Amino acid sequence: MRSPTTTDVARIYSAHEEKLGFKGMLGSIDCMHWEWKNCPVAHKGQYTRGDHKKPTIMLEAVASYDLWIWHAFFGMAGSNNDINVLNQSPVFDALKKGTAPSAPFEINGHQYTKVYYLADGIYLDWATLIKGMSCPTDEPRIKFTRFQASARKDIERAFGVLQGRFHILSQPSRTLKVNKMRRVMECCLILHNMILEDNDFALCKWEERFITEERANRAQRVRNKGRDQDVVTREIRYRAVHDQLTEDLIEHIWNLPTAFRRTN
Repeated sequence: MRSPTTTDVARIYSAHEEKLGFKGMLGSIDCMHWEWKNCPVAHKGQYTRGDHKKPTIMLEAVASYDLWIWHAFFGMAGSNNDINVLNQSPVFDALKKGTAPSAPFEINGHQYTKVYYLADGIYLDWATLIKGMSCPTDEPRIKFTRFQASARKDIERAFGVLQGRFHILSQPSRTLKVNKMRRVMECCLILHNMILEDNDFALCKWEERFITEERANRAQRVRNKGRDQDVVTREIRYRAVHDQLTEDLIEHIWNLPTAFRRTN
């Protein structure tokens, strides 16, 4: 497991624009539940949610088009929803600390400096999260919602491949400790990425030159560390930027060639 480098971000941007139609999109974010069969009776209420009849523990992950998992946060009780998990997640920590790779992009003449992820309807209207529309009112919004739902399936496919590849994740966990489940999950996630790279399915591969590149870029990014993290947090959650980015993406998707189709 590692964070994307500047070169990785450029490759992911290019692949997502070419295959999915979304500019500046780093991946899709969602949560998965892993049932905990031997959850202690005293803790079952904490780990059980109405739509999941059995105790579960949640995994939040970000996956790109090639199903590579760039971020994973496991261990939250199943009684939480995706928003609760996001509020505890370190997914935006690199942005807040100023150590994330530079990833500017432009859509319809507007410049954006922060990456965004595709998410489902439960997530909030943040500048770094783009959702579909529950009731699109015109053809451009209908097309955008269709493309967004199609592209967001990447994280669902990643969860399906992960459970199909590692049978232990598709069965209720029999361990008595959350830490042991966490270690099993981390092992499966790392092996999943290794398999993608070994089979030459990954968009990005770790190379020695990337280490040198990151060391050179780190000196430039360290200047941003002095910024107030509260200010950056407000920028991440800024709804006006979310609305502007959504409108720009709607126009961009609408202007795609008629022959454009998602490449599976």
